[in-house]
Amino acid sequence: MAALCLYAVALRLWHLPHAGFQLCAVPVAVALFPLRRRRPDAVLLVLAVLAGAAAVVGPVTAAAAYTVSIGTVRPRHRARLLGGASLLIMASATAAGPPLGSGSAVYGLELGLVLAVTAVVVPGLVGTVYGQQARLLRALRERGDAAERARRSADSEARTHERARIAAEMHDLVGHRLSLISLHAGGLELALDQADSELREEAVLVRRTTRDAMHELRQALGVLGPLGRDTGPDAFTDATGTRADAEALVAESRDGGIAVQLEWSGSDLDMRPAQVRRAVHRVLREGLTNVHRYAAASHVAVRVEHKDRTVRVAVCNSASASSTATPAEAGTGRGLPGLRERVELLGGTFEAGALPSGGFRLVAAVPTEPADAGTRNPAAGCTAASPRHGADDAAVVPPRAPRTARALTFTLGAAALWVLMALAIGMVYSRPRGVVQPPQPRLGMSYQDLKGVFDSPEVRAAATGHEPPRPADAVGCVYPPTGPGPRPGVLAITRYCFNASQHLISIDRFTVPSVRDAPPWESR
Repeated sequence: MAALCLYAVALRLWHLPHAGFQLCAVPVAVALFPLRRRRPDAVLLVLAVLAGAAAVVGPVTAAAAYTVSIGTVRPRHRARLLGGASLLIMASATAAGPPLGSGSAVYGLELGLVLAVTAVVVPGLVGTVYGQQARLLRALRERGDAAERARRSADSEARTHERARIAAEMHDLVGHRLSLISLHAGGLELALDQADSELREEAVLVRRTTRDAMHELRQALGVLGPLGRDTGPDAFTDATGTRADAEALVAESRDGGIAVQLEWSGSDLDMRPAQVRRAVHRVLREGLTNVHRYAAASHVAVRVEHKDRTVRVAVCNSASASSTATPAEAGTGRGLPGLRERVELLGGTFEAGALPSGGFRLVAAVPTEPADAGTRNPAAGCTAASPRHGADDAAVVPPRAPRTARALTFTLGAAALWVLMALAIGMVYSRPRGVVQPPQPRLGMSYQDLKGVFDSPEVRAAATGHEPPRPADAVGCVYPPTGPGPRPGVLAITRYCFNASQHLISIDRFTVPSVRDAPPWESR
């Protein structure tokens, strides 16, 4: 449509030579355009040659240069392709100027230069920029997706690790109790060996059942891998999670140079279930560990509120001048997701995030009487496991520009190129062509045939006294304007003499001294 509109405007406003050839070139170019996907280089070069011969094909060539530049990845190949197309369109316009175009090779070269810029160079550069932008956005999007998958994988690993830790703790507790039951059942078996055989058989059954339960428990939990660093009988005791335990953790941090303040509200947690106390201990230890690692110069406030139904633990640190520096030992990134998994498996809530003032806050609310595992939502841990403030936010790719704005920009740019092509065609085809030059004066011509030859009084006056004798049959002479002579100080004059029938009978050329070259101050 753009090519047909350009043809109609050129045919209407200017003298478009060989209009039939120009019109036939449009469908040929349109038929070649879809082949650019298979043969982009060949199609662009052929369209460049065709546009040089028929300027109305310029819009099709511009569209091809734009799309081919988008798909060309190698910069050198793209530069060679656009440069070759520009040279071809100029060479084609120059060669087609005399027979098919503007009437002269110079005008054809001028048209080729403008078409090379508007139909090849500018669309190619725009396509290059757009292609690089699209590839960059695609790479950023893939990088963001990879970072998101890595974060999800790390969170899943942290949840699995935390569940394995909890299972190992359960192995320690339940295994210890089962061992005590088996020990007492063995003692009861020995005590009833002579007293009552029936009760002895019951004691044997209890001991064997306890032993089988221990074996099955170890088999079931053995698939979880090795125990964590904080599991086992030496890691958690009956004092874990109590006020004395919290004070010991705070004292260790103070010994390490951290300004920590502990505030305990409510009674102690020594009568609460072991899993609640372990969760409190893990929250306190993880919060203080992060302070040691990332904000050692900050002030820390630790608050524990023990109420009838919940235990709320909060670890909050202020902004630190050295918090932006890279820690000496970077963490694994699994601590906070693991804490979230542990707390939510108990039916509690967990929040962790940066403060507007630059610090960090970690808050966990654990129920004092956790519900059974079967009554909890199994998907709760998965839906809340993702941190609200992650390091992958920088990898998020910004949304794409609105399609309306992009289409409007593309339309305005294409319209501007179309106008430039139309002006180039008008600049070349609106010039006068085929103007017949006046014939050179020769003897025998009549005065009427000498167009552009008129008498100059100044030249006649300069020739007076210096001109050669006139022909005998001359009735009049004409002295047209002249220019400087062959050397300084002289003036070249041409004289045309006519007979009575006004036919040219003599053409005389001579020189006279030029008084204009004499300086005004010369001595007399």
